[in-house]
Parts: sequence; C-alpha cells; structure tokens
Amino acid sequence: MSAYPPRAANGTAHKAPAGSRVPNTALKTVDESVTDAGTQGHDHYKYALPPWRYRLRQLALPLIRWETPYLAWLQATLRTPALDSYFAITANLGTHTFFMIGLPILFWCGYPGFGQGLVHILCFGVYWSGFVKDFFSLPRPLSPPLHRITMSGSVALEYGFPSTHSANAVSVVVYAVLCLQSPTNDFSPPVKNSLQGLAYFYAVSIVFGRLYCGMHGFLDVIVGSIMGAIISYVEYHYQPVLAAYLAANGWTPVLTLLALILVCVRIHPEPADDCPCFDDTVAFCGVLIGLEPACWHYGQSVYAALPFELGVLGWPVVIARIVFGVLCIFAWREVAKPFLLKALPHVFRLLEKKHFDLPRRFFTPASEYKNIPPGLKVDNMLPNVSDVSNFVQSIRHPGRGRSVSIGPQSAADAYEALAYRERRRRESIGSNGSLRSKNSIQELKKEGDGGRSSGVPHNLNTYESMMGEGTVMASPMQESAEPDFFVAQQDELTDKEVFLKLVKPRVRYDVEVITKLVVYAGIGYLAAEAIPVMFELIPGLGAGRYYQ
Repeated sequence: MSAYPPRAANGTAHKAPAGSRVPNTALKTVDESVTDAGTQGHDHYKYALPPWRYRLRQLALPLIRWETPYLAWLQATLRTPALDSYFAITANLGTHTFFMIGLPILFWCGYPGFGQGLVHILCFGVYWSGFVKDFFSLPRPLSPPLHRITMSGSVALEYGFPSTHSANAVSVVVYAVLCLQSPTNDFSPPVKNSLQGLAYFYAVSIVFGRLYCGMHGFLDVIVGSIMGAIISYVEYHYQPVLAAYLAANGWTPVLTLLALILVCVRIHPEPADDCPCFDDTVAFCGVLIGLEPACWHYGQSVYAALPFELGVLGWPVVIARIVFGVLCIFAWREVAKPFLLKALPHVFRLLEKKHFDLPRRFFTPASEYKNIPPGLKVDNMLPNVSDVSNFVQSIRHPGRGRSVSIGPQSAADAYEALAYRERRRRESIGSNGSLRSKNSIQELKKEGDGGRSSGVPHNLNTYESMMGEGTVMASPMQESAEPDFFVAQQDELTDKEVFLKLVKPRVRYDVEVITKLVVYAGIGYLAAEAIPVMFELIPGLGAGRYYQ
C-alpha cells in the first residue's frame, strides 16, 4: 500500500481523516493549504485499511448497494406516522442502555443466574458485532433513497454490518425461550406460552424495525440475528460447565478469564472511520470484568443460599431494594468517572514518556491535551441523571425526539455516497437520475413517501437513480412540528461541504478506555455482589431476617 495520501479527482492531495494515525512519510506529502475534509470514496478505505481487509470489504460492498433500492421501496410502501413513532420508540428496547439499566434488577430480585447469562450473551453480542463492524467497515444502506428514522443521534455514526440491535434482541429471546423450555422451569404452560409469544413479538419488532427505519439492510439483520442465536445457544449449554469449573478451581481460572477479556479488548480491530463500536465493547467488557469475580465470590458466601420470595418480602421492600441499588450504581459512576478522567491523564503522560502508551486511532493521546472538559459524557450506555427527564419527554412526545434524516450522517455514509456518485459518473449515468432541489418541504415529503400522496408510486429504478445523488439533511425535531431539511442538487455540494454537514463525533481521549473499564467493572461488581450484601446489612431490606 502506498505511503502517499489518496488524491481527489482534481489531483490535489487530501488530508487524512481527523484522528487517524498516519506515517510521517505520508504527512510530509500533504499540501497543508488543502482544506478538504476527507478523501473521495474507496481511496479512503484503501488508505485506512490493510490491503487484505480492504479486499474483503470490496467483496461484500456490492450486496449492500444491491439491496438498498428494495429497502427504500419497502420503507416507502409501509411508512405511516404511527409506525414511524412505534419503531423509533421500540428501538430503545434493543439498545445497550435498556439492558444496562434492567439487568442489575435480575440480581436483586432472585434471578442472578439468568441475569449473569444475559450479561454474557449481550457482552458477546456487542463484542462480536462491533468486531465485525470495525473489521469490514461497511456502510449502512445509502440515504437517499432511504430515510433514517431514529431517536439516537449516535446510531448513525456506527457501521451497518451486522446489526447489533438484531443480535441483542435475538440473543435475549433465544436464551429466554431456552430457559422457559428447560425441565427445571416451574412456570405453568399458559404462562410459558404467553412469555414465549411476547418474546417472539419483541424480536420481530426490533429486527423488522431496523429495516423499516432505514438503519440496516437485509444482510445486516440476518447476520446479526444468526450471531445472536448462536451466542445464546453456546451460553445456555456451556456456561454451567464453565461455572462449575471456576467454582472448583479457585482464583486462578477467574484471573485467567479476566486476562482473556483484556486481550479481547486490545485486539479489537481499528475502524476506518470514527465509529463508536469500540466504546460499547469496552463498556460491556468492563461489566464482565467486575461481574465474573463477583458472581464467583458471592456464590461461595452464606448470602447466596438466601431465597428471594416476593410473597415474603412484599412489594414495598422489593421496590426499595431496586431504588437503593439503582442509586448506588449512579452514585458510583458520578464519583468514579470524574475522578478517573482527572487523574488518569497524568499517568498516561508518564507512560508516554516511557514509550509505554497504547495508541488507538481516533483517541487523542494525553500529551496533546491539558484538561478534559468537565461533564464530558464518555458513553451513551447509562444516561446521566439530567438525561432521564429528556428521555421520558421523548417517549411522551415521540415526534419531538424522533429524527427523520435523509443523506449522509457519518463519515462512512459520506465516503460511500461519494464513491457511488463517482461510479455512476464513470458509467455515464449523468444527471438523468439526479435528485433535484425541492421548492418546499411538502414537495420533499411527496417524494419521501414513495409518491403515494401524488398517486405515482416509485419503482426500483427510481430508488436506484437516487443512490449517491444530492445531499438532503434533516435536523432532529424538537419543538417544531416538522424537521429542518437541507436540500441540494448533486453538484451544489462539494466533497468538503458534504463532510461539514455530517453528525460530528465528539473528541475522544485516550483515558476513556481505562475509565470505562474501571467504571463498568465497578457496576458489574456492585450489581452482582456488593449491593446484594448491603441489602442484608441494611435493616428492612434483607431476606435473611425472614429465614433465621
């Protein structure tokens, strides 16, 4: 691979993407007077990826492009305001935030084994889906022609293949169904059937919703679902074997397992763009680091033998336990995160002087900044206390929290749109399929709903002609009833302007990786051992007093 940066169509050299690490020989060839925000199309990935990964990406990319018009036709055929709100809201039930808030409750309400199993499958699902995403660096289906419907501004920054939402949803459903069908399950047949039906409906809503919302393609959700099913099957059948082995052999295998988790974090592939998949991987691996020794140690204590019976404890005690546990987790994060973000940069600068740093693309090393801004939100996994009211408000008024966007919203989107545009130019498609500027938002909506309001439905050729053409952006809806659209013809926006309109990823700092590992390891330990022990030490919350 050449050490020189890729060149634009006019022959001028482009700067490397922000945050990327490039050889000094390449930096010397860059014309500093050129301010283009990125390189064009495939040149970026040729430069950012090893040749063998780039070739694999090129083999998979045509399928992503081929399925886009079919997805646009499906979306335009089915779209209604009610379904927009439904699928935008239910997508939250497949996010890491939903699971991270709900999983600790299982440990406090008598289902620690089930909770540990769910943590395992979600951790493996997030890790392997993020691993594949960053490895292939494949874009989401092109927009336009697809509309992106979401309540999360950070989702569009991730790669598309495979779908983590689908992996999460299917893995939870498969694991739950296997547990329901277990001979040891004492639920009545009607309850089992009802729970299974609810689980299947949940999985279908999440998986199909990713297609409806224009966030993923058929290949993304199929592969994500298969990954989730395999992970749950392995967890259900082999986790008891591993648990028995850990219980019989002391601390050595537990410490070995923790070392393997850290190795997995270290070998996570470097993405070609600033994709936050690695951040999610670090958070879940951190939970696993705290959870495994906590479950092993707590399982050998006298507290593990105490049964949880709702009829004995009563709802007021159970609710008090949950509230107390959630407050402990939030208090831990609110104390640990700012302390680590303030203390760790000094340690990292010392390590850099000893040439012992572990650089990762898109993370700013400690030697290049003085202080981390206060109140920095280093993750989207657990909301801050101030975010809870905003989230509830978005559920009550889904139109205000939902964003309907058309056009590239991440660097991966933009590079692929430019590459597709360049390909069509080479194929002499020209302006016949270009997206013209709209005179009003009503006219844009007519085209966006597949032409149904005008009585002229679009066919696949129409959606194909829109791929890679103009840039149409929409800001998230707040108090206004309609989003603010930015519309331009193909030739009105230069490559630089396309990148300037993207959702900007925030600056990320090298200390965030260790901060997340420590904070989420603490959350795992608190949920699985520390808080259950505190329940027994606080008068009125423990179950032990009922069985003395």
